[in-house]
Amino acid sequence: GVWRERSRMEVADEAVKTEAVEAKPAVSNEMYERSELPNLLRVYYAWLFPYDKYFQWLNYAETGSFSQREFSFTLEGDVYLRYQSFESQAALEEGIKKHQPVKIDIGAIFSVRPCMRNRVQQASFKALRKELVFDIDMTDYDDIRTCCKAAEICLKCWKFMTIAIRILDRALREDFGFRHLLWVYSGRRGVHCWVCDEAAIQLAQDARVAIVEYLTLVRGGEQQAQKVKLRTPLHPSISSALKIIDEHFIPLLKEQDFLGEAEQWGRVLALVQPSTRELLHKEFSENPQSSFDRWCRLKHELRDRPNTLKEIKLQWSYPRLDVNVSKGINHLLKSPLCVHPKTGRICVPIDTQNLDSFDPFAVPTVSQICREFEKSRAQGQDKPQKLAYMKTSLKSYMLEFELKFLIPLKTEIAKRKRSKPSLEY
Repeated sequence: GVWRERSRMEVADEAVKTEAVEAKPAVSNEMYERSELPNLLRVYYAWLFPYDKYFQWLNYAETGSFSQREFSFTLEGDVYLRYQSFESQAALEEGIKKHQPVKIDIGAIFSVRPCMRNRVQQASFKALRKELVFDIDMTDYDDIRTCCKAAEICLKCWKFMTIAIRILDRALREDFGFRHLLWVYSGRRGVHCWVCDEAAIQLAQDARVAIVEYLTLVRGGEQQAQKVKLRTPLHPSISSALKIIDEHFIPLLKEQDFLGEAEQWGRVLALVQPSTRELLHKEFSENPQSSFDRWCRLKHELRDRPNTLKEIKLQWSYPRLDVNVSKGINHLLKSPLCVHPKTGRICVPIDTQNLDSFDPFAVPTVSQICREFEKSRAQGQDKPQKLAYMKTSLKSYMLEFELKFLIPLKTEIAKRKRSKPSLEY
């Protein structure tokens, strides 16, 4: 149906009530079993998936563009269905309920409907537009984080994600002027960013490459010791990133124990001049000290080399992007609000104004919200409800999504449409 824009005041009032009554738990107490996912998804897609807000977001661009958007479904058993497309919210809902995907990816807006691509010449089927997207995965920090490895995360290493979001959000808003950024928890060990400004959606591939290069500082593989090399004078964007890092670096240094063991301090000392490296390696080996004490000692030795200290801080805390995700218009990215099959957690929006309070382990699982839904039905509310998800732990996340992202985006689009000259006589 036609999207009715709720006012900021309406949504804000509802958010305040939710915060008072439904504070998010410190941990999710609903155990998730992977074997139960097919049954849980049937309930989630039938009653709880927020099709209305989802469609309102993706239907924001030019008329007809939603039907030319690619969706990719991963089905149980690793069956992939690419180039799915839908004419309306009802068709999208029907397609999702029919296929029951364990994962949904969103692709580009094409020149023709993706499901019709075999009816046109191959050269005529082109990816035209897509949001500028970013993907940050915790596994790219495995060479510096000491608490976890591979797919595992904890609240200590989640601070890397918090710092990354702060740095990228500032750069995208202040350096490039983008306003409509949707940050999303990946459901397991990372975060995604969808830049939804019209100017971002229209970016050509070479412009996307240029933006990614601008935002990339940490370069090189496992065998490369020094991955950040600075020039003088520092670019203002790097100076701004360092201000953010300086607010968080010492707690991160202490929690990750960056200089606690020989393997860790060896990586740091590999970035300094040989004479200082030998001196501190001998000193660190002979004198048991905390990472903080060793950092203070290192700062003293590098007092005449401020850029080296900055390179260390940047290499140990600056965002590490999956550049290929951002560069290609045709690259798929996991959809917000789908379920991560390994953890069962919903890929919920992240409120950047309350980053320090975001706890990935408190994000509701599909088991939890299905149980909450069944409980509300058992209490006599068993009539079909369009907004059934508002009776679950998804409510606070969806109110934030609507208030801080969707309403401002829709307001700007409406303003832009009004300002366009009319062709009617």
